[in-house]
Amino acid sequence: MRVAIAGAGNVGRSIARELLANGHKVLLIDRDPRAIKPDSVPGAEWLLADACEVDSLEEARLDRCDVAIAATGDDKANLVSSLLCKTEFAVPRTVARVNHPSNEWMFDDVWGVDVSVSTPRLMSALVEEAVTVGDLVRLFSFKGGKTNLVEMTLPSDSPIIGHRIDELDFPGDAVLVAIIRDGNAAPPASDGSLEGDDELLFVANPAHELELAHYLAPGVARERVTDDEDE
Repeated sequence: MRVAIAGAGNVGRSIARELLANGHKVLLIDRDPRAIKPDSVPGAEWLLADACEVDSLEEARLDRCDVAIAATGDDKANLVSSLLCKTEFAVPRTVARVNHPSNEWMFDDVWGVDVSVSTPRLMSALVEEAVTVGDLVRLFSFKGGKTNLVEMTLPSDSPIIGHRIDELDFPGDAVLVAIIRDGNAAPPASDGSLEGDDELLFVANPAHELELAHYLAPGVARERVTDDEDE
């Protein structure tokens, strides 16, 4: 793929190195001359330009890109860049960095964002995932926010322990995609069963997350599963 990255700071350069290592073509764009450091990411193309201006994106040939990543430290710039990439250049997939969780609600298809990545949200989710038993933790939201990847460490008193997986009726058509047991991940087998302390990964509709949490661990008191910003 050809990938354009707006923002050549530490985050943008790290993403570029990973993509180059996987065989993709990368263009780094930044308006600050001090950020243009070709030696720091050998193999990448560099462009001194403002990714929030149509003329700059035309010069970068965004119409030839498969993916555009807005990775600056400014949420406003990331939104504007994503919107221009999607509406003016029809880039198939846009990914935007969210720097401040309070702005997360804006990073959707209205602003041309296909996938938003909130570092504070991811870190919070990983902390909760590591210490929480019996409650559902949202790890990732897919395109449009209509489907989430969620995780639960199953408590030892869950009523579904010992039941065959193909006998379970998960609320809201939630899909069990993986079971992590003793540190090893495996796809769910229809004739298999669940054990206490299993880490369960689901793809679920946000509207049914609370119902799913109660189904898996009804003994845990909870009022909500979704984030504060969703209320």
